[in-house]
Amino acid sequence: MTNNNPLLIGQGLPPFTEIQVDHVVPAIEQLLTTVDAQLTELEKNIVPTWAGLIEPIDRLSEKLNWAWGIVGHLMGVQNSPELRTAYEASQPEVIKFFMRLGQSQAIYQGLKQIATNADWAKMSTAQQRIITAAIRETELSGVGLEGEKADRFNEIQLELAELTTKFSNNVLDATKAFNLDLTQPEDVAGLPPSLLAQSAQASRAAGQDQATAETGPWRITLDYPSYVPFMQHSQQRHLREQVYKALVSRAAGGEYDNAAHIERILTLRREMAQLLGFESYAEMSLASKMAPNVAAVEDLLESLRQASFDAAHRELDDLREFSHTTDLQPWDVAYWSERLREQKYDFNAEELRPYFPLEQVLSGLFNLANQLFGISIVPADGQTAVWHKDVRYFQVNNEQNEAIAYFFLDPYSRPAEKRGGAWMNDCVGREKLADKVQLPVAYLVCNQSPPVDDQPSLMTFAEVETLFHEFGHGLQHMLTTVDFASAAGINNVEWDAVELPSQFMENWCYHRPTLLSMGKHYQTGEPLPDHYYQKLVAAKNFMSGSGMLRQIHFSWVDIELHHRYQPSHGQSANDVRLALAKKTTVLTPIPEDQFLCSFGHIFAGGYAAGYYSYKWAEVLSADAFGAFEDAGLDNVEAVQQTGRRFRDTVLALGGSQPPLEVFKSFRGREPEAAALLRHSGLLITV
Repeated sequence: MTNNNPLLIGQGLPPFTEIQVDHVVPAIEQLLTTVDAQLTELEKNIVPTWAGLIEPIDRLSEKLNWAWGIVGHLMGVQNSPELRTAYEASQPEVIKFFMRLGQSQAIYQGLKQIATNADWAKMSTAQQRIITAAIRETELSGVGLEGEKADRFNEIQLELAELTTKFSNNVLDATKAFNLDLTQPEDVAGLPPSLLAQSAQASRAAGQDQATAETGPWRITLDYPSYVPFMQHSQQRHLREQVYKALVSRAAGGEYDNAAHIERILTLRREMAQLLGFESYAEMSLASKMAPNVAAVEDLLESLRQASFDAAHRELDDLREFSHTTDLQPWDVAYWSERLREQKYDFNAEELRPYFPLEQVLSGLFNLANQLFGISIVPADGQTAVWHKDVRYFQVNNEQNEAIAYFFLDPYSRPAEKRGGAWMNDCVGREKLADKVQLPVAYLVCNQSPPVDDQPSLMTFAEVETLFHEFGHGLQHMLTTVDFASAAGINNVEWDAVELPSQFMENWCYHRPTLLSMGKHYQTGEPLPDHYYQKLVAAKNFMSGSGMLRQIHFSWVDIELHHRYQPSHGQSANDVRLALAKKTTVLTPIPEDQFLCSFGHIFAGGYAAGYYSYKWAEVLSADAFGAFEDAGLDNVEAVQQTGRRFRDTVLALGGSQPPLEVFKSFRGREPEAAALLRHSGLLITV
């Protein structure tokens, strides 16, 4: 097995069609043996220079990173019990190696020597930032700990890795475990044809061979392309209640219970931070972010809370009045919001689907990228292996028609094997090697509505926005011009700035030429009628106070749990959430609401004590889009010039400079929050 193991190739595009689960453990074992010996040799011969230390460190772990990155990617898009077993068998040893690397005194002293020797001043800003970040990361990895403290720190890291993996798997399994099979016509009253067809297809996949959109049975799941339209359109309140309660209680109790994992994760994170001399995990997290301290984060959240709280209350009152009920429950909000939107703006989300087939949306998105950034994107399907038949592959060319990057697109929901949400990850990073530049390759993963029967994937407008969002992340990975892998693309970008390009791209969904270029009826080719554009713009800030407050609620709960909360002191994490809900929600969470048990962003992802980053970066992204508004969105030449400047700063410079300096290079000044409030319809002018 080892001799022909594709995970040992160590570079280039992954040969997905050749990789089998039983390749994982032997490949990782062999790679770990090799890198362990190489690290021992490096520690014996430290040369405190860029070429003598930084480059060897990068080369040391690149093959292991390549193989383990593929395994991690497959865990997200092709999860299976067999893959989980292999992953969990290898994960502890991988973590132990990186702990050893991060805690190497020889390397740490070498890094500090580089930062103080005569060559430091001759280095580029990118090189200096890479070294400074490496020193900080080594310190946060526990290099300064000794004896029992070091042992305990390492035990914590191993246990946390195991717990966060379990948390993620439990959410996936709990989501898969629920389905609601409807058999009577009255059960599906109000549901749009697209959901009926999708639900019948789900029934057929579950063994109901005779299921049709007209006669059923219809299977509703907690997968978002099923859940969201069901909650928006089902006229059966008791069924909405059942589905809503299933969603908010996922992984809370029973076989897939995450409640105990949450308390343990928070306990361990707090202990880890205190071993390093921080008061809380939040302080430790912010040590490598833009935000200077917890107070700065809470100041931002409070300013946005004040701008959105009253608006959210008014929106809820409007729903109560419109629905003629004082007993408005959480499972009513999406339904009545959609009815109110229909009345106020004379359209609903389902009407737009036929105008947004995936291929046409991609065409409009790629045309926009060409206009803004001078790049052309062409299909490259068949040029490399993919992990699923629905995955697409694209080539990105510059203005000279030369390839500068590639990306995979995995667009559709597959609840049986693919985790929810949407994300971008790096497959191959840009790096200047001896004889050539290694071109970046990105993974773009969404969970949008799949094709149904003979129809293509017909997207909701929200799914269009999600695709633009992830493409924005991809642009920062793909259009970087930094030649050092450690600062190319999103690498070395402070976490609370990393959402800037993604949230920036969402603004273009409301740009009239862009929207009309990608909105064409999948059957007739008819362009999206202009009245739909006008209605979308008019409805852009519908319920925006509630939307803003929801994000503030999540952000504040995250910070509170990682800063002030002390597990095992009489309160649970959910108690903390409920206390904060009094000032950050306008509809009290119901007793069954155990949302934290499925809050993968902070308990199984990279957003622990960092969920606020969405709002921190949205200040930057809204202000960045303001530069295009100032130039004139109808002025094609001005938009192109501003787009090239955005490309050459925000997208090109990656982590080579501090994000504030990158922003100032583009905008000519520091960011201001007014644009975000204006775009959200929450800026009150006197």
